[in-house]
Amino acid sequence: MRGTLTGQRYVDDILRPHVGPFLNGLPGAIFQQDNALPHTARVAQDFLRNFQTLPWSARFPDLSPVEHVWNQLQRQMPSCHSVHDLELAVQDLWAHLPQDNLRYLINSMPDRVAAYVVAGGGPTRY
Repeated sequence: MRGTLTGQRYVDDILRPHVGPFLNGLPGAIFQQDNALPHTARVAQDFLRNFQTLPWSARFPDLSPVEHVWNQLQRQMPSCHSVHDLELAVQDLWAHLPQDNLRYLINSMPDRVAAYVVAGGGPTRY
């Protein structure tokens, strides 16, 4: 996205057109996001009242699978000399993420949460 992601843009450009329909197609799904300002904006929270959400600590990104995905992308990122080159590189890397890696991250969530509980909310090996 170009520009600043506000709570309203989050709802209008991401939640309403993409996340809402996706979650409606997955009965019993639980939506997880971090505590970024657009995510915690009243307009976003009002929209998400229609869905089951998982409260999430912003202090422990090791619990979030997407943080590991961003890390993978960052390690593979080539040097870019323009915003356009950067956009193309990110899109290409994202499109070619190994699905087995993504599946592993998703399937590891029960173990991640259990480790978090055992650590009393502190850091884990993840």
